[in-house]
Parts: sequence; C-alpha cells; structure tokens
Amino acid sequence: MLTGVKHVILVLSGKGGVGKSTVSTQLALTLKEAGFKVGILDVDLCGPSVPYLLQLEGKDVHQSPHGWVPVFADKEQRLAVMSIGFLLKDRNDGVVWRGPKKNAMTTHPLVLLAAMIKQFLTDVYWQDIDYLIIDTPPGTSDEHITVMENVRELNCDGAVIVTTPQKVAIEDVRKEITFCRKTGIPILGILENMSGFVCPTCSECTNIFSSGGGSSLAELAGVPFLGCLPLDSRVGACGEKGQSCVAQLPDSPAAAVFRSLAARLAPTGVNS
Repeated sequence: MLTGVKHVILVLSGKGGVGKSTVSTQLALTLKEAGFKVGILDVDLCGPSVPYLLQLEGKDVHQSPHGWVPVFADKEQRLAVMSIGFLLKDRNDGVVWRGPKKNAMTTHPLVLLAAMIKQFLTDVYWQDIDYLIIDTPPGTSDEHITVMENVRELNCDGAVIVTTPQKVAIEDVRKEITFCRKTGIPILGILENMSGFVCPTCSECTNIFSSGGGSSLAELAGVPFLGCLPLDSRVGACGEKGQSCVAQLPDSPAAAVFRSLAARLAPTGVNS
C-alpha cells in the first residue's frame, strides 16, 4: 500500500476518447465534496489531461526529502494532483514515444518507462489521502501494462472501467475485463459514458449512439453496472473549468451518477 493513502481506485478504459480523465476528475471532486481528502495520479503518459481539466496547467512540482510534492487544486488542500503533464513545458509538446524507442537510452526495452511509472506510483508525497484516483493509459499499451504490473503491488481497492455505448468500445472493454482478471485487479464496475444527449433547451435525453451495451456487458461479465452518463453541455463546461458537476449541477443526471458512485466507494462516509 502507498504511504499516506488509505484507498486506491483505478480508472480504466479499453480505448482512448471515452472520457476516462473526465470521470477521474469528477469522481475525485465528488469525493472531495463529500469531505474526503483526495489525490489524483495522472499516469496517462501519452495524453495527460488532468492538469487541463483542473485548471492547473503551468503549475510546477518540486522535490522534498519525502518525494515529489503534488500540486493542490484547492485552497483547503483537500485535492492533490500529480501528473506527467506538470513536467512538460507546453501542453502541445506531448510525450512522443514509440514502442521500444520509448527507452532508447536503456539496454532493455521498457526499463525507463517502468522506472518512470514506478516513481510516479511510489515517490509522490501523499499526505493522509483518503482516496487516490489513478487515471491510467487507455487500452493494453506498454504504458497500461506497466502501470497495472506496478499497481498490483499496491493492494488497490479495484478498477472502474469506463466505456461508451458503441459496439467497438464494448468489445475493447471485454478485453479490459479479461486483462484485469488475469492480473488480479478487482473490478468495481462498468460506467457507460456518452450514453445519450441531454437537450440544453428541454433537458430531454436522446440516444445518439446505441444503448444498453454497458449494462448488458456488466451482466454477462458478472460485475456491477455503475450507471449511464449522458452527454450534457453543462457538465462539459463544468469539466473544462475544473468544477464539480455535483456542486454546480446537483439535479443533473451526471451528478446523480457520481453521487451514487462515491457512495458505493465510500459507503460508511468520511471515517471509512
């Protein structure tokens, strides 16, 4: 287990572009609103977006005798954030690696990658964090596999798998479920994002993709279904401002889903 961390939650996806980082940040904000001290660890090395989503771009991290000190997203210092994005001079720079060339300076492929990820997982100075949300690389890339291999040693609570209703995304989630089971990572459930579109005028929700794929897969796989998050322009605006949809839009469908998810993860409240 990580020093200074009580619970570790992974947020996974079978493919990119399903809203995994948005789910990670909104879940973290919801837990913070519930009174917990929360950390977000963004180890999506090829596309770190958590600093952008929490309005933290350009912030610096520094070393202390105890390790890297995370950036706090709030004045009360109840939401701590660590991301590879803080180590980039410009968001447009990106981290451009390709297969074994990711470690061109090493004698063994993936050695540098593994060392960097392990440092992110073990050398950050988390101070009395109730929940650490780990935003992982998508799919089963080198980064993803390396993260999961290191996470197994942390005795994490489990993984929330994010999907979208399209068939191609559902098929990728099947692979992710198999991957989790082979690596011994508990599956907390499947969350279906982009499940319908909420009209900004009348608030009616219309399915623009197929529907029911996430719940059907959860039933077939024997794992909990955590709910449906519709596309909602108001929630999107909150996300890009680093705001909690639970606090700003308490009556929205998204707020209900995140409250339910937080209650499932922390059923006994702040003292859990």
